Amino acid sequence: MAKNHAVGGHEKIETSNFLMIVLILLTVAVGGLVEIVPLFFQRSTTQPVEGLKPYTPLQLAGRDIYIREGCYGCHSQMVRPFRSETLRYGHYSMAGEFVYDHPFQWGSKRTGPDLQRVGGRYSDEWHRIHLNNPRDLVPESNMPAYPWLSRNEVDADGLAPRMKALRSVGVPYSDDEIAQAAGEVKGKTEMDAVIAYLQVLGTAVK
Repeated sequence: MAKNHAVGGHEKIETSNFLMIVLILLTVAVGGLVEIVPLFFQRSTTQPVEGLKPYTPLQLAGRDIYIREGCYGCHSQMVRPFRSETLRYGHYSMAGEFVYDHPFQWGSKRTGPDLQRVGGRYSDEWHRIHLNNPRDLVPESNMPAYPWLSRNEVDADGLAPRMKALRSVGVPYSDDEIAQAAGEVKGKTEMDAVIAYLQVLGTAVK
């Protein structure tokens, strides 16, 4: 009888689309919570690595422009803990490097190379030429050019509200830093900002 009851229950689940969907969603939800919730309480995923600092106003503006232009669509910022990755890009990425990133730029897409450890690898002038016309430095590159970045000035007025919003989610900006943000980027171009952002990527971990 017990066997028949079990078979009957199994058959009921398999023949009911609604019940099957509910049980699948419940299973996925519980499994996801079991994997994700502990991460909120692990120091390695919630505390910044030693030496990590919040982005300066110019770097923060550059990060926003980087996202606006869709750079993350071709360049990940996540070095996986595999030998082939660390030999090419450097130390694997750690969650503590990204606690001030909202949203973070981890991902798997790599039409172009990973940029997590690009900071300090090339000069500012190299980046400037590369962003103006990538093929001047890498003839086989299929990356688009971004010449307008050198013509557009950074939106200084939008930085203070942005920094206040980031402070509300845990980025330790002081009142003085927020008040001085507009002055620090005055006269800077979007090209300057993107380069400043690229030059700081991955520099907290050597």
